[in-house]
Amino acid sequence: MENALKIVYIGNSAETVAALQANNKISLEVKGNILAAENRLKSDSIPDAILCEAIFSGGEWAKMFEWVRNLPSLNPVCFILLAFEFKEELIKEAFEKHVDDFYILPQPSAEQIVGRIEYLKDYRSKIIPVETEIRTDYKMPKTKRIFDLVLAIGALLFLSPLLAIVCLAIWVESGFKGKVYYSSKRVGKTTFDFYKLRSMRINADADLAKLAKDKNQYTTVSTKTEIAFDKPCPKCEKLSDGKTCSPLMHIGTYTICEYWFSVQNNEIKKSKSAFIKIVNDPRITKVGKIIRNTSIDELPQLINVIKGDMSVVGNRPLPVYEAETLTIGGVPIRSNSNSLDKANEVEKKERLDNPKRFLAPAGITGLWQVELRGKGGDMSEEERKKYDIDYSDHFIGDAYSFWYDFWLVLRTFKALFQKDTV
Repeated sequence: MENALKIVYIGNSAETVAALQANNKISLEVKGNILAAENRLKSDSIPDAILCEAIFSGGEWAKMFEWVRNLPSLNPVCFILLAFEFKEELIKEAFEKHVDDFYILPQPSAEQIVGRIEYLKDYRSKIIPVETEIRTDYKMPKTKRIFDLVLAIGALLFLSPLLAIVCLAIWVESGFKGKVYYSSKRVGKTTFDFYKLRSMRINADADLAKLAKDKNQYTTVSTKTEIAFDKPCPKCEKLSDGKTCSPLMHIGTYTICEYWFSVQNNEIKKSKSAFIKIVNDPRITKVGKIIRNTSIDELPQLINVIKGDMSVVGNRPLPVYEAETLTIGGVPIRSNSNSLDKANEVEKKERLDNPKRFLAPAGITGLWQVELRGKGGDMSEEERKKYDIDYSDHFIGDAYSFWYDFWLVLRTFKALFQKDTV
């Protein structure tokens, strides 16, 4: 058993353990509780795979999976989830967390599991741990914080008469109803209450879902929203004797090969925009259009700067749903074909790059906003992500420059008046 696959089994199913131990290609270690499992996995001997029951003594699979993936040394180890009964919510959660595979007990034959683990072992060996690729040694420079406070307090005092007039205009146009400011949860380095002058009619949020579907500038042509399990894989159709082009996945009552699932999943991801910008938004009021074009609606964010939620210069704070879209990855692509290997590299790069934008503080203005105004409000989602990440790179190590921020502020003043509302 010198070349046998080393498997750590976490659970207490005697029948499953006996079936695996009977195969001479498997070297099995059984750990019946979470403490024994963690102590074993902390050792220098790294297993090839972890088979984990959904519920076991002292714990449950999700916490165990998170613990495993937080250890860089266990990155090459594939994690296979085992359940004793079918639960759709469990399967959904498993795929959302990117568990390597999932079986309903009694599992397939030991021979099939050996083949699957050998495949997953090769796949995981090509994945570079996220922890070693993303640097998070961001620190807020003291010069930046001092600049923020001086500029924010000074600007708020100087502009207070203008703010009073604009607030009165908003209130009059709304029939002396509603608040003159707008507050919503936004995500920068943390989640905070984000302030703006209200530029839309009262209760405008209620119409967002429909408008985003019909008029979102970042929405792609594709409208694919779910996996078509009944549509056959074009590659599998060319094979004979019931063979498949890639390993089969069992999702609910459906069976689909990994290649065809990955292709469709990528199409769905492309059709879901991370950002929302409504073209010619009908919810904007007359006063709202003026204060948006002149960026006066942004002035209450000076309060956010004073509170420390934001900086004068930074990446745009995102609504919670946009932040979730950027930081939640898709189902990993597993294939040996060249075309899918390239797709896998692209997906991995996005998974690593997107969270980098949150290394920088949220800002009233920044690189993306300045470039967007320079282009008249016309910018793709990919360009916007790139500018956010480019600015965040200035906060890694000692790369921060006060004069770069000052240059962006000057460019912002130059581009304050434009035709498009950005």
